[in-house]
Amino acid sequence: MFRTALRNVLAHKARLLMTVLAVTLGVAFVSGTLVFTDTLKKSLSGQSAKDYAGVAVSVTSYGQGRNDQGEKEGEPGLGQATLDKVKALPGVESVSGRVTGFAGVGDENGKLIGAGWSNQGSNFTPLKDGKNPRYTFVAGAGPAKADEIALDKATAETGKYKVGDKVRVATNGPVKEYSLAGVFTTEDGGVQAGGSLVLFETKVAQELYLKPGYFQEMSVAAKAGTSDEKLLADIKPLVDGKHTTAKTGAELAAKQAKDIEEGLGQMGTMLLVFAGISLFVGIFLIYNTFTMLVAQRTKELALLRAVGANRGQVMRSVLAEALVVGALSAVVGLLGGIGLAVGMRSVLESFGAKLPGGDLVVAPGTIVAALVIGVLVTTVAAVLPAWRTGRIAPVAAMGSAHLPATAKSLLVRNIIGSIISVIGIGLVLLGVSKGGDTGRMTIGAGAFFMLIGMIVLLPLLAKPVIGAVRPLLQKVFGIPGKLASQNAVRNPRRTAVTAASLAIGLTLVTTLSVLGITVGKVVDRMSTEKLKADYKVSMAGGMGYLDKSVTETLAKTPGIKAVSPQTAGYFMVGDDFRSASGVNPAGIGQLLNIETVSGSVDSLGKGEILVAEKSAKKANLAVGSTIDVKYEDGQTQTLKVGAVYKDMEGLLSPYVLDDKILGKHSEESAVSEVYVNVDGGASKAGQQKVVDALGKNPAINVATQQDMRNEMGGMINTMLNVMYGLLGMALLISVLGVVNTLAMSVFERTQEIGMLRAIGLDRGRVKNMIRLEAVSISLFGAALGVAIGVFLAWAVGSTLAKSMPNYELILPWDRIGIFLLLAAVVGVLAAMWPARSAARLNMLTAIKTE
Repeated sequence: MFRTALRNVLAHKARLLMTVLAVTLGVAFVSGTLVFTDTLKKSLSGQSAKDYAGVAVSVTSYGQGRNDQGEKEGEPGLGQATLDKVKALPGVESVSGRVTGFAGVGDENGKLIGAGWSNQGSNFTPLKDGKNPRYTFVAGAGPAKADEIALDKATAETGKYKVGDKVRVATNGPVKEYSLAGVFTTEDGGVQAGGSLVLFETKVAQELYLKPGYFQEMSVAAKAGTSDEKLLADIKPLVDGKHTTAKTGAELAAKQAKDIEEGLGQMGTMLLVFAGISLFVGIFLIYNTFTMLVAQRTKELALLRAVGANRGQVMRSVLAEALVVGALSAVVGLLGGIGLAVGMRSVLESFGAKLPGGDLVVAPGTIVAALVIGVLVTTVAAVLPAWRTGRIAPVAAMGSAHLPATAKSLLVRNIIGSIISVIGIGLVLLGVSKGGDTGRMTIGAGAFFMLIGMIVLLPLLAKPVIGAVRPLLQKVFGIPGKLASQNAVRNPRRTAVTAASLAIGLTLVTTLSVLGITVGKVVDRMSTEKLKADYKVSMAGGMGYLDKSVTETLAKTPGIKAVSPQTAGYFMVGDDFRSASGVNPAGIGQLLNIETVSGSVDSLGKGEILVAEKSAKKANLAVGSTIDVKYEDGQTQTLKVGAVYKDMEGLLSPYVLDDKILGKHSEESAVSEVYVNVDGGASKAGQQKVVDALGKNPAINVATQQDMRNEMGGMINTMLNVMYGLLGMALLISVLGVVNTLAMSVFERTQEIGMLRAIGLDRGRVKNMIRLEAVSISLFGAALGVAIGVFLAWAVGSTLAKSMPNYELILPWDRIGIFLLLAAVVGVLAAMWPARSAARLNMLTAIKTE
């Protein structure tokens, strides 16, 4: 029987090609993800080990804390005295301190080099030989003077800087010019991630990022023969354990490797989810293929039964075919996955990601996973057709080449499908009523049941839905249109399985599109309705805070008529933490459209506080109420509520007060952005005026209102494009399913097509009939997918409405139209080969075919 199964596989190579391709794509997606993440994990873990090579113990300071009275306690970092004590310990070879913070370097056009969020500055600490193992200099040496810096090689090459050149470097404050003393290579994670690294002389770095004489980290190298654990035990008593942690380099390398594994695990999980969707869609194609193959081989299988094969043997022969197809697909998919992993790396590097080098990792688990998935998916999909094969009655089937058309009622199937669908819809509506994260999880479960219910009910829906468009097809396309609509519902189960794969893909694509467009419109509306400022000034990449001098500089610049910082702060009311924004009372009304429910924004100038409507209701506050607050420096104050305003989440905190009041209780700048209006309104000249006032600082971004809208809209579109790309695999498999169904349908109807040709249907109309059948099936699946996708988007959006002001569901009819048009195009393309095959049939030969 196994030889028979193998012979059948070889005899039906063309018919099984689409199945092999579908499984191969799914397995390639899975194995490619595993190979890519394993390779990246090994490379980054190796990089972590290099980062801590030669480090016996590392001590990290968390800075000063506060006692119960809000007073600062402890030192701001690791003082030089502490480093000296550690250095005096027996077994210590060397000690180096480190401080870090933001530092941005501009290119020859003044644009920031690097990713923004990973642009770092640090201090260069030479050891006994004048070198530091963290950095390998390829030109010059480390900075030894206050006006010198060193740059990583990639940044120096991008900026076309050479040793001796003047380099403009921006931190949170004004831009300063330094002389380039050296260029180095490093395994630093920020540089590898596409950022830049600037090394300053130690005293300069301490002044920029912490406080003279203090460090944030201390790395200790051990003498030969001294164990890391012994050194760690000796160091711990010398540091303030309340505000510092001390660990061995091996521990930190292991922790970093674990963090990398967890981070990559999340990315891998997301990719595997989409791979799972592709495999799930592929199951429909495999099921359809084996169902049709079994139907076409009815006489052959009946003959096997007649010569002595029992039901189990016949069933096992079909499963053996699936096993061979699955094994072949798994091997090809594994090889394709390895190629896909290499391609994924190239794509990321083309977007500027700097991935550490390393050999490709094909773990035994990946090989096993590819084989198991390929064989399991194919075999599971073939179980039902194989089971039906075993039930073929030999005598009843001997006279026919095809399974007899069943007249068995679909009542049981329809009842089960209806129950599952009702459960799914009920869960979705329950999730809408719950709202929040819990509601969205419930909606996710409901969506799963809805899709399963839809798949079960599709045969019931196929006839009335496709039947409804039959008159239109007949009127527009004549006889080919009528025949196409009849053929599409001749076997409702087959049509349903083919349409299901497209419906699943379009459901996900539509849901993501509607949500993405809707959220984008909400953000855009917030920008246009709430933001009146001409420009928003912030740190490039959105990382870090602006120096307080930025606001002061802009306020003194001629031609700038209104300036207000958005300072992030907090205070305590009793034991409750309250987020607050510090603004300029004189300018905020011109820069933001703050709608008051009661009171006036002008009350900020009197030292009073504004409270958002939701927070006011929750705390039972109104205009005239007082709040006893405790600031982060421990001081207390009683504030009077001057106004209650409509919530402006994303622009203002729930509590707003004068920046001078909030700022004097915080030593560090927490200015996240500065809003600016210039004379004459927004213009290129006005924007350049702001840029020039800030010294053409490459680390500071001056955004127009359109830039702000594009920033969020660009993120949303990028996310949607990524999702479209990942779902593209599932849609491609759906296309293969349509091709496969039509090809086998043409084979089954060879005699019928010959008869149609004989009675006058020419080749062109035969092609149109096949094309229209494909388009009908594709649009049927796409329309259902779009409808369910819109419903799910509405449900998920309802859970977001409470947290997003002015939320209103937007249906992107243009994209929905494109999706349906693409589905029709998919049908036309999928029908090309089957239609050509049908049109080329010799009518006399076709009529004689059984």
